[in-house]
Order: sequence, then C-alpha cells, then structure tokens
Amino acid sequence: MSADGKDPKQDHHHDHDHDAEEKGLALRVKTLETLLVEKGLVDPAALDRFVEEYETRIGPKNGARVVARAWTDPAFKQRLLTDATAAIRELGLSGLQGENMVAVENTERVHNVIVCTLCSCYPWPVLGLPPVWYKSAAYRSRVVKEPRGVLQEFGLEIPPGTEVRVWDSSAEIRYMVLPRRPAGTDNLSEAALAALVTRDGMVGTAAV
Repeated sequence: MSADGKDPKQDHHHDHDHDAEEKGLALRVKTLETLLVEKGLVDPAALDRFVEEYETRIGPKNGARVVARAWTDPAFKQRLLTDATAAIRELGLSGLQGENMVAVENTERVHNVIVCTLCSCYPWPVLGLPPVWYKSAAYRSRVVKEPRGVLQEFGLEIPPGTEVRVWDSSAEIRYMVLPRRPAGTDNLSEAALAALVTRDGMVGTAAV
C-alpha cells in the first residue's frame, strides 16, 4: 500500500494487462509443476518449502527490516548508504542476487526508482521475487524515458521540484530504494515501522 492508502497496482492503467500476464504465467507454472510432479522429477513438499522460503523469509519483509532499521538507527543508515551489502549482511541477510547491493535514499529533493532495462535483475535477499510488471518490456523501457509518467500511473505524484533518478540494476549491481520515513511515526517501534514498508516503496514506485 502507498502512503495515501492506495494500492499502486490498482491505480495503474495497465492493470488488466498485468492481470492477464500474471494469470497466464501462473497457468504455465502450474502446468509445468504438474508435469514435473507426475513424472516424479520434483517433490511437491520441496516445492512448498521453496515457495514458503521466498514468501516468508526472502521476501520484501526482509527489505522492510532494513528500511526500518535505517529509519531508527542513524549509524546503520550511514553504513547502508556507504556499503549496502555489508550493512544488510549485519541483519543476517545475504545470498544470490544480493552480492553487490546499493541503497539509494529518497529525500525531499530526490526520488529514486529502480529498473533492470536488460532483463529482471532484482535484489532477491531483500525484495524476494520480482513482480510481473517489473519484468515487463513496457516498464523497463518507459520508466527510463518518462519516469514521472510511469510513477503517476502507479498513483505516485512526484512534485515538480523533486528530481527523479532512475537506477538500472544489472548482474553486477542490485539497487534498493530507502524510502522517506512517513511523518507522524516518531513513536512507532522498529517492527511497526517495518510493517509500513512495501515492496513497491523499495522499488520506488510507491512512496513507502
């Protein structure tokens, strides 16, 4: 959910295309899974454990922990912005596609958004698996050329005086966005702050 309580995906005018893509992909995955299980090549229990791992341990909840720690611990935030890979590892988070991380901070003057123009490079240890729209050709091409317009379609209005920076993830470097801490959250615990952080906020297509 965005800071204004709206789901950016619901505001995105490509919702129907995305829904169709997701349903098509889900159907293909299910068909492949069924074939592999029927042939005895895959253990269904192992698949369940794999999915659970990404949904609960390797998903965006990890990134939200990183953001909440940065919001509450200035020293950690500085380390995160200086060497994100090492700072994230302090929280016990590392792994494939998280070997070389860079955190970029949103401020009043700068809003950051990430993309992978070549394919779907994504920081798995902190954000989990990339959403379908992140991998789509439309997002990958348009967010570079017209980032404000794309963010607007996600329901995110960037003030004219705020610079929008687009960071292109690659096999060598994976970016994550450090969103701005919402106003009025001074008394919230780190856990409560983490609950406010969304996957899209760490991609830059939502405020938080």
